[in-house]
Amino acid sequence: MSLLLKILHRIFSLLKALFTLSYLDVIRNKFLRWTTKFFMLIVYYVVALHINFLWLFGYMPKLSDVRNPQVAIATEIYTEDSVLIGKFYNENRTPVKYSEISKNAVDALIATEDVRFYKHHGLDLFALAGGVYSTSKGDERGASTITQQLAKNMYNIRKRKNQGLLQHVRIVGTLISKTKEWITSIKLELFYSKEEILEMYFNTVDFGNNWFGIKVASQNYFSKQPSELNLQESATLIGLLKATSSYNPLTNKKRSLKRRNVVLSQMEKYGYISEQVADSVSSLPLTLNRAKNNPGTKDSYLKQMVFRIVSQECDAKGLNLFEDGLKIYTTINSHLQKYAEEAVFDHMKKIQKQFDEQWGSSAPWRDDRGNELKNFAETAIVYTPVYERLMRLYDGNKDSVTAALNKKRPMKVFTYSGGKDTMFSYMDSLKYYARILNTGMMSLNPLTGEIKAYVGGINHDYFKFDHVSQSKRQAGSTFKPFAYLAALEDTFSPCSRMNDVPVRIVYDGDKVWEPRNSTGNYTYTSKTLRRALAQSVNSITAQLTEDVGWETVVECAHRLGIKSPLDTVPSICLGSSDVNVYEMVCAYAAFANGGKKTEPILVKSIYNHDGSLVEEYSPVFTQVISEENAWLMLYMLQGTIQEPGGTSQALWGYNVFGNGNEIAGKTGTTSNYSDAWYMGITHDLVTGVWVGAPFRSVHFRGSAGQGSRLALPIFAKMLEKAYKDKKSGVTTGKFVKPKTRIKKEYFCDMEDYDIAGLDSLAVDSLLTDSLNLNRHYEFHADSLNDSIQYPGD
Repeated sequence: MSLLLKILHRIFSLLKALFTLSYLDVIRNKFLRWTTKFFMLIVYYVVALHINFLWLFGYMPKLSDVRNPQVAIATEIYTEDSVLIGKFYNENRTPVKYSEISKNAVDALIATEDVRFYKHHGLDLFALAGGVYSTSKGDERGASTITQQLAKNMYNIRKRKNQGLLQHVRIVGTLISKTKEWITSIKLELFYSKEEILEMYFNTVDFGNNWFGIKVASQNYFSKQPSELNLQESATLIGLLKATSSYNPLTNKKRSLKRRNVVLSQMEKYGYISEQVADSVSSLPLTLNRAKNNPGTKDSYLKQMVFRIVSQECDAKGLNLFEDGLKIYTTINSHLQKYAEEAVFDHMKKIQKQFDEQWGSSAPWRDDRGNELKNFAETAIVYTPVYERLMRLYDGNKDSVTAALNKKRPMKVFTYSGGKDTMFSYMDSLKYYARILNTGMMSLNPLTGEIKAYVGGINHDYFKFDHVSQSKRQAGSTFKPFAYLAALEDTFSPCSRMNDVPVRIVYDGDKVWEPRNSTGNYTYTSKTLRRALAQSVNSITAQLTEDVGWETVVECAHRLGIKSPLDTVPSICLGSSDVNVYEMVCAYAAFANGGKKTEPILVKSIYNHDGSLVEEYSPVFTQVISEENAWLMLYMLQGTIQEPGGTSQALWGYNVFGNGNEIAGKTGTTSNYSDAWYMGITHDLVTGVWVGAPFRSVHFRGSAGQGSRLALPIFAKMLEKAYKDKKSGVTTGKFVKPKTRIKKEYFCDMEDYDIAGLDSLAVDSLLTDSLNLNRHYEFHADSLNDSIQYPGD
């Protein structure tokens, strides 16, 4: 025990001597002794900083941090033809090399921030002394070198999470932060050349608006690359560094202009430009050229879909999607994507106008008999997150909630001419957006399994809900091909005939289903299956389903790629269950790919910032139907264009049949025209389009709401433009016949006696009669929540 006490006493004595510097008392010369003690205190201080002694000092960059600096770099998303379409970032930053930075910007920075940059080694004692003297006179002047600023920016030395306990003491905290910057700047100067330091500085500095680095700043302020910046643009950006809010050229043009001219005067003062040039440029107005729809800052349905795909992959591999500077290459063709977006915008704008004109000031929310749904908004608002939030806020007091729902407040609402400022209540907002038609479309190359175009809605800024992969609606007659496929896999052929007559199906004991044709009439004639599908005859589809079994139709749909739950009832053949565009495109793709199904791929590859491959994605194909039946389905679906009364004959009004091009397709329209669909197939593209309103009870009156009028034109307009552009990746051509012999009869005798009773414009609709449920208030809460705004929005 006594030995242990002796050891502890010895240790304590050594520590006392160490911290009191008493071991230096052996130096007899008083000046030398105190000078040595002063320098040892500095050594202790520096060591304490580096080891964060007793957690008093916080984070201090180590040599390894300086040698391998970690800067948050935005992840970039590219199309297959290398066009930037989006970014993920915490700090929007894309690095550039020093050689890619305009000399104007370099000269402006040095003249303004650190004129002695090339003469010091990270710490400018002359500037520091001048700064201390000026501050003592009441004139605060910065003395930080460019290297010190880089140290502060790159390692976040002054951020609260990197501070120790002492840094919360005002003067002491400032001294500790400054010391860290001084030491780190000296380290940087030891390991990097002046050009490398400037490169890192330009890539890390904040230029306001969450735009980090000179590349992102020059692209967003001037639509230029950093190497293209002229003198006045360079001076504007460098002037911004003093205070990104006060001198922001977007929000404070006058102050930004004044600051730009200060930078120019500094450049003239230190000989970087002549007095004549300085005066000439200073007289110029502040000119910006902001990039429109900049993919780096703009969100989109496509970007969010990519996020859902890669986020789990990145987490599994320990990658930070928002900071690691990944390069994500998608399968999207930028030209086809552009044409798809244009087709959506142009057509949806047109039909929205028609919808508004048809209903005028009347309420469009109607029941099955066309009667207005009373208290529609009051009933619908209850199912929204806004209502739930207000109920919590007001402790369930319905009177207070009602008052809040009806209180008008400033809002910016969607229009096709841009956002419109107005005074709306939550109830006004619900009624306004309930009338807005939306859409979802996706195009897939069936041979490669690659998604080539993806448009999740009319405007992502106002409608975040993705109508391709998130929304599910009744498919209507676009579901009928699965019933006809089941028939082909049974004993039927395209030339098999059935009678167009009323149908009555009893199922599940005592349940009865009596579907009607969309026209309300029956021809009482015999039709081939090809013509029945072409004309979308409900009665024959129902008979086929009864013959092969509705459970067989469901099995066929699931086998081809439909993942949504499907009701095993007779009406399933007319598309009574909810599905989404994504899975419908996947299922139809098997028809165009010899019966092979694949899970579509959107992301082709992911690369690290250093260019190394992280992951590569390839489609996996599975044979799910025979080549013969796949080709026969294509042949039957071509009938919608070729057969008399075919529901896709509106395609003849578009320039899409050049060079013998073959197209197959199927329209779909659900009860009361609530949903309009079109599925279009070419030899190298399968496209699905859905159009509708948030509520099933909101729709066109009459034939204006058919799939051939609402959805088909989007497919046709995109295809028209794509065929004129070789870079779109799609070409005209014929469907490839299978290598196996077609055993079933498919070349049927043309007949024209069985089209009596059809309207001049063929229609198709889901009329489930006894199975049609009351779904007037059914809607996607997420889709409407995009539009009903919260206080402060």
